[in-house]
Amino acid sequence: MTAVVRILVRRIALLVPLMLGIVLFVFLVMRFSDVDPASAFFQGANPTPRQLRDFRERNGLLDPLPVRYVHFVGALLHGDLGTSALTRAPVADQVSTALPLTLQLTFLGLALAVVLALLGGVTAAVYRDRIPDQVIRVVSLVGVAAPGFWLALLMIQYLAVDRGWFPTGGYINPADSLTGWLKTMALPAFALSLPVAAQLTRIVRTSVVEELDKDYVRTAIGGGLPPWVVVGRNVLRNALVNPLTVLGLRVGYLLGGAVVIETIFSLPGMGKLMIDAVQNGDPAVVQGVVLTTATGFVVVNLVIDILYLLVNPRLRAG
Repeated sequence: MTAVVRILVRRIALLVPLMLGIVLFVFLVMRFSDVDPASAFFQGANPTPRQLRDFRERNGLLDPLPVRYVHFVGALLHGDLGTSALTRAPVADQVSTALPLTLQLTFLGLALAVVLALLGGVTAAVYRDRIPDQVIRVVSLVGVAAPGFWLALLMIQYLAVDRGWFPTGGYINPADSLTGWLKTMALPAFALSLPVAAQLTRIVRTSVVEELDKDYVRTAIGGGLPPWVVVGRNVLRNALVNPLTVLGLRVGYLLGGAVVIETIFSLPGMGKLMIDAVQNGDPAVVQGVVLTTATGFVVVNLVIDILYLLVNPRLRAG
């Protein structure tokens, strides 16, 4: 247990310089972009040079970059992501409104990807080199090659427009109608999860096959234990180490893919918020969305590290 605590403390301690590095990167990218916060604030108002200068002085835009970075980090520590140039509203309020939907979509996609990968990967490994294995390998290969936005458009055409089983877009709050929420989130979640599920299926299959070929599995089955008990109790747990590592890396794809998927299905999440901010020239909102998404990616990877410790006894022992 001491080893686990020590590893977790080390992981959490590494988050501090990592987050500072992310904040510095986003800060520099936004400061050296072509978008001028002062011009964005007065967009459409034809401000005078004096008004632009006064705005820059009030907001510290004329200070040296190191000073501006310190002020920027200090504001972030107080939960201040800036003010939208378009709506004049705090960016934190807009992010807090859009973030729950993106989290719903991301975790639905993650759950679907894990379930589909476990079912497909274990089935392919148990029936390796037979018809189920061949079918699953072909389907997973197609899933890896198919872009998420293309799958989303196909689903809209064949499942929403042609058959009317699902809505083509929009969002219904689960507090208003759980059935309506499931219908509006089903196609986006599947479109987001299928490429990740396809890749994980191939990795789960390889890991389970390697475990099935080990001596302890043959000994357990030869001793009279049913194969499904051996797979569920021992093989699957030992085989999850490599898929968990890849899953942590694919969380970034899920968060990034949600931007495109939300736009296609007209979901008012972080993706739509950022696309609207880019189109309208609202740098504070773009900055807030990017920082929030990066923070979410770091936190989810910390959770993956914890799960990795739980399923890897050798790492705990070390």
